[in-house]
Amino acid sequence: MTIRLYDTSARQIRDFVPLSAGCVSIYLCGATVQAAPHIGHVRSYLNFDIMRRWLAHRGYDVTFIRNVTDIDDKIINKAAEQNRPWWSIGYENERAFNDGYEALGCLPPTYEPRATGHITEMVEMMRTLIERGHGYEADGNVYFDVRSLPGYLSLSNQDLDELRQPSEDGETGKRDPRDFAMWKAAKPGEPSWETPWGRGRPGWHLECSAMAHKYLGSAFDIHGGGIDLIFPHHENEIAQARGFGDEFAKYWVHNAWVTMSGEKMSKSLGNSVLVSEMVKQWRPIVLRYYLGTPHYRSTIEYSEEALREAESAFARIEGFIQRVVDMAGPVEPAADVPPAFAEAMDDDLGVPGALAVVHTTVRQGNSALAADDKDAAVARLAEVRAMLGVLGLDPLDPQWAGGSDQGQDLHGVVDSLVRLVLEQREAARARKDWTTADAIRDQLSQSGLVIEDSPQGPRWTLGPR
Repeated sequence: MTIRLYDTSARQIRDFVPLSAGCVSIYLCGATVQAAPHIGHVRSYLNFDIMRRWLAHRGYDVTFIRNVTDIDDKIINKAAEQNRPWWSIGYENERAFNDGYEALGCLPPTYEPRATGHITEMVEMMRTLIERGHGYEADGNVYFDVRSLPGYLSLSNQDLDELRQPSEDGETGKRDPRDFAMWKAAKPGEPSWETPWGRGRPGWHLECSAMAHKYLGSAFDIHGGGIDLIFPHHENEIAQARGFGDEFAKYWVHNAWVTMSGEKMSKSLGNSVLVSEMVKQWRPIVLRYYLGTPHYRSTIEYSEEALREAESAFARIEGFIQRVVDMAGPVEPAADVPPAFAEAMDDDLGVPGALAVVHTTVRQGNSALAADDKDAAVARLAEVRAMLGVLGLDPLDPQWAGGSDQGQDLHGVVDSLVRLVLEQREAARARKDWTTADAIRDQLSQSGLVIEDSPQGPRWTLGPR
């Protein structure tokens, strides 16, 4: 068993060898909670949720850290615009992110630290960096001296002499314009904390370096995030951690964007699709299928047509599952997944190849049903459930039952209404009123529903939109 991952720092696929036998540690850059999440935000955590599930399936004990950036320029600006406390903005949107993660079936992290809860650790890290000649104070700001650390920019593979470091208002006193802020001097009316260098607040990059050290120590296995974080965020995280004395992450794994018309999905561009709105229109499990089944390093170009295709593909899986359950009753997942599925997942989390194995197994199961081979159909369903469990897509899993979110509530209402109409159709058929029965079926079909008559009674599924 060898798992292979694309390591951004090496710019190639490498064999994954954990630092500690039987254990894997992951740090994922989480939400900056200035606004509610769009589907581009949740794609990242969904991809790493699948990674975590696969590592757990392979027998590893996974520690998964996902931070919350709850103090940031964007949060402060939003608070000023809305005349609200900055912490109120952060808390409201942190809850919105967690609701979105939960709606799409993501497992909760092992720990979810907030930046504002770790100011002490940040101050200690800066103190050490200054002592070692990697940091300096100027006008109440604390900067990292990028020329003090050999290997800076190795992750993003840039030339320091060509670097244009993002800079913000109030960053005065830099020795070099490419130095970046670890701590920002307090501004009137903004939140601040006391430090040896005066009151201020943390820089974005320092937060993650300090929290990763706090929860995972000086070295850990995987650091994840979106490709847009490679520079400056992850590059500057590495600089701080290495200057502090940490080995930091052994592997760097980055997911691609969700785009719309070729542009990264972003609130600032006005092209974002909020998770809270999407779950009203689409079942959350279908959204998970849509966002989670492309390869994590492949860009997803958002369109309703692509979502409809995902819905139809998942409906074929659900239809097979329901037919076997109707025939044989509950079927438990198999103890392991088919070798072809495992081979695909071991190869840089090749979910598309793994999903192809799922659909092949579904076709084999449907053939067994057509041949009235109950044992073979049940065996195929057990395999399908095992594979879908790894992907977080098993519709029989309790996580998808209950309908706590609005999309699931809507599906339950529709199910009740359709079943009422189907009962009327069955009554018409019982009295041999074929005209009425056919008319009801045609009306349901025109509404986008596919009706299938089975020995256990009629079933409905959504047809192509």
